[in-house]
Amino acid sequence: MLKNINRRPLLLGGAGLIASPAIVQAQNWPSGPIRLVVPFAPGGTTDLVARLVADQLAIRLNTPFVVENRAGATATTGSQLVADAAPDGQTLLMSNIASHAIGPSLYRGLRYDAVRSFTHIAMVITNPSVWVVNKNTPIQNLADIVRLARAQPGGMNMASSGAGSSNHLMIVQFARLMGIEYTHVPFRGAGPAMAAVIAGQVPMMSDSLPSAAAHIRADVVRPIAMSSAQRHPSFPNVPTFREQDVDLVSTTWFSLSGPAGMPPAITERLHRETMAIITAPAMRARFAELGGDPGDMTSEQFTQFVAAELERWRPIVQASGATVD
Repeated sequence: MLKNINRRPLLLGGAGLIASPAIVQAQNWPSGPIRLVVPFAPGGTTDLVARLVADQLAIRLNTPFVVENRAGATATTGSQLVADAAPDGQTLLMSNIASHAIGPSLYRGLRYDAVRSFTHIAMVITNPSVWVVNKNTPIQNLADIVRLARAQPGGMNMASSGAGSSNHLMIVQFARLMGIEYTHVPFRGAGPAMAAVIAGQVPMMSDSLPSAAAHIRADVVRPIAMSSAQRHPSFPNVPTFREQDVDLVSTTWFSLSGPAGMPPAITERLHRETMAIITAPAMRARFAELGGDPGDMTSEQFTQFVAAELERWRPIVQASGATVD
């Protein structure tokens, strides 16, 4: 005689067992090309790092990655797009200090929460900023910038990748420390800003080192100051701000995030694959060449880091007086 059998489905994978929807989703992932949204224009550090990582993730996950540039509103336009996307692991974001530490304090009408609206997957790279000038200017150091700014009504033009970016706020901090006026010239990304400096449309810009590195090595711009605490080993001839009697140290960061609510199995797989990519000797060497260091955080640590960065930058944004409705 047959005994009664409990026919409730088991929520575990295995032969003859019914898996939970989340497990089924993770097992079937990726289900097609993965979209990686870059919230800045092509040519900047965010775009550069995104494409390096996307190329390797495509190989490791055996699926195409489509890098999509959605510039605007200090990286918040593209970030909002990802926050609104389905949390299925098919849409990801190259998040960064602008989109998740600065933008939320700058844009009063922002709809996303930098921590709760996203699944924060992995820190990818951290790096200092560098100030570069057009080679035809007489500027050789920070003292020259101060002198020229004081000699011009309204100060001098200083470019960055966008209003409210970390490099814009470096300009704000520098001007406050030196007691000078300036005119900020924001661009929709570091690439267009660098092109304007090279063409002589603006005399200088504050840029993240990875996006400026190739231009410095090609000798098409002149680097005058690095925001690291010590001279960077890849650019030993570039003095720091502190060496030039300006107490300013700043680090920017670039990372991988997705919409809130992504299945843990997909998040863990993406974190594992990303860490394998950025810690591989070839990628470490490439990051060093660009002037950056690979990240070293769990997903949980990275989420806590974002929350801490949000609090750290809020008073700096408030002190700058910069707000956008």
